[in-house]
Order: sequence, then structure tokens, then C-alpha cells
Amino acid sequence: MKLFDVYPLFDVNIVKGQGCKVWDDKGQEYLDLYGGHAVISIGHSHPHYIEKVTEQLGKIGFYSNSVINKLQVELAERLGKISGYDDYQLFLINSGAEANENALKLASFTNGRKRVLSAQKAFHGRTSLAVEVTNNPKIIAPINDNGHVTYLPLNDLAAWEAELSKGDVCAVILECIQGVGGIQLATAEFAQGLAAACKKYGTVLICDEIQCGYGRSGKFFAHQWLGIRPDMITVAKGIANGFPMSAVLIAPTFKPVYGQLGTTFGGNHLACAAALAVLDVFEEEKLVENADAVGTYLMEELKNLRLEELKSKGKSHIQDVRGRGLMIGIDLDCPHAEVRKPLIYEQHCFTGCAGQNILRLLPPLCLTKQDADDFIERLKAVITA
Repeated sequence: MKLFDVYPLFDVNIVKGQGCKVWDDKGQEYLDLYGGHAVISIGHSHPHYIEKVTEQLGKIGFYSNSVINKLQVELAERLGKISGYDDYQLFLINSGAEANENALKLASFTNGRKRVLSAQKAFHGRTSLAVEVTNNPKIIAPINDNGHVTYLPLNDLAAWEAELSKGDVCAVILECIQGVGGIQLATAEFAQGLAAACKKYGTVLICDEIQCGYGRSGKFFAHQWLGIRPDMITVAKGIANGFPMSAVLIAPTFKPVYGQLGTTFGGNHLACAAALAVLDVFEEEKLVENADAVGTYLMEELKNLRLEELKSKGKSHIQDVRGRGLMIGIDLDCPHAEVRKPLIYEQHCFTGCAGQNILRLLPPLCLTKQDADDFIERLKAVITA
């Protein structure tokens, strides 16, 4: 049997990681500004994480949600406290798409409606409802194209209010910082107006914090920069530092019903141990604060690199730098592959990408200013070549 060939792969076999570095099977070290697509939150192979996951595996790795699991209770309490949502409820599942799927289902169960508003360039996952609210027709199969979704321009409040006023919108789903969409940021004015309109028309507001949340923006949730409090918040990626896990944070106004939502693997003992270890490290090493400080520094240095090029050449390959914390987009004047490939094969540095010409930086939240300087030098070597 062969693998189903749906991933274009770089010719690199990563076999080891530590902090913000990874190594291939030939012993070559790489600086990781990609974090396995924003998944590695506390750094590769963190010793506390290894200890806690190993300890739990020695006790029990899995049992179903038909019995009490006190690790789930502890995780809910800890996550509520650190995120500022201790009055919310927690539903644990396995992936970001699953989190969005369940949030949309719960919204529809609650108000009986079917229509959803989503942003242009949005990405919310690849399962049934999650892919339908994703604004990419190439990955929406005919069976998923059910006409439930209206896509609207990010930050165009009037357009969203006009649709909400029709009174038939079940939910609004919003990335406050779009990831796949190219690190586009929602404004506070838009987000606050949207939240008020959702409340006025009985629509559920879901903030998709799967990529931009869990400390990456420099606050625990990206929407906390915008002064809103959504009805539901979906999280995944950084929640367990690579162990498959996700969650929906649910406002107290939603009343749980036995059997309405469910999962086999979600919230298992091993996943909870991993997630609790992540919160331990967040608190001990102040990683949310670090993401804010180092991310701000890195964006300033990227802008300085652009200015250096403009002064010396009259032009720069860097057209724009934007983001928050350690979620940064670099607009290039060329296809991103022309920079990303030499970064990997010549400078030994991983980055992400978006669209045709955007480098996307999603490093572990333990990135240091020294790591940031290291990246700037590697990027400079490529774009000035």
C-alpha cells in the first residue's frame, strides 16, 4: 500500500526537535518559524511536557467518556482561569475542524436556523460544515456545497449587518486574524459592531481561535485585542503541543443536552495530560507575554529590513509586514516559493505560506529575540541574493 498522495512535500525528513530547532535524518539543524503549522506552542520536546505525558501513559492513556475523567475537570478549570472564561463550559474533541463543526451544530440546535455568515478568504477546516464555511471552492466537494453560507468581506460591517437583519442567520464564524487568508486582521470597530448585531438579531457569534488563539497573538485569544466576548470559541493546534486535541468554549447561556454532541477520543486521559502540561509551561515561562514581546520585536526588525532594502536599492522584496504576536505575514513581490525554498534548502529555516506571495510565520511561543535575529539574517541572505 502507498500513501494517498495529497501533500506536496519538501525533501526533508525531520526526526528530532528541541525548542525552536528541528533536525533531519542527516543531522542538519533547522530554525523552526513554522511550528508544524502553529501547533508547537511550548517548543519541541519540552521536558515538562515529556514528563507529564509519559507519567500519564504509565497510568492509563484512554478510556471513554462514559466514566468520570477528573483530568477533564481540571483542564476546564485551569483553561477557564488562564483565558478569562471561567464561567464558560468546555467540550473536548480532536481537531480544529471538529471544533468548528460542533460549534456550528450547537448554534443550529439552539436557534433552529441554517444560514451561516463567513468571511471571504476564511479557512475553518475540511469536514462537512467546516469546509462549507471555508471560502475555497477547490476543497468544497459537491456533497458539502449545500448553500448554507454567505461569504462577506472582512471589516465591511455594513455588509454583515445587512445580512444579519434578514433574521435567518444561525451563526457568524470569524477568524479575528485570518491564517490561510494571509494574516488579515479584523478591526476592533468591525468586531464590536458585529458582536452587537449578532446579539440584536439572535445570531450566535463563533470566534475561530484555532490558529490565532492559545497565546499566539500575545493575548490568550486574538479576539481579546478587539474588546468582544463571543458566544463560542473554538481552539485546537497549540492546545496540546502536537497531541491531537481541540475544544469548544461555550457561553453559560447554552444548556447541554445528553447525546446532542459526542466523541469517542475527545478529552481522553493522555490528551488532557498533554494540555495540562502546556498550561503549566504557559504559566511558568510566561509564553503569552513572550509571544507579544518577541512578536512585536520581530515585526519591527522585518520592517527595518524592508527600509534597509529601500534605502540601498530603491525597492524591497518585502512589500508589507502585518500580524500580532507570533502570527506574522510577510507580503513579497514574488511567489513565496522563490523565498521559502532557499530558506529551507540553503538557510535551513522553516516558514509557512499563504496565497501566492505571503510568507507566514507561526513559530513556537518560546521564540527568543536571538532566534528572531537569526531568522532576520537568514531571510536577508535570501532576499538580497
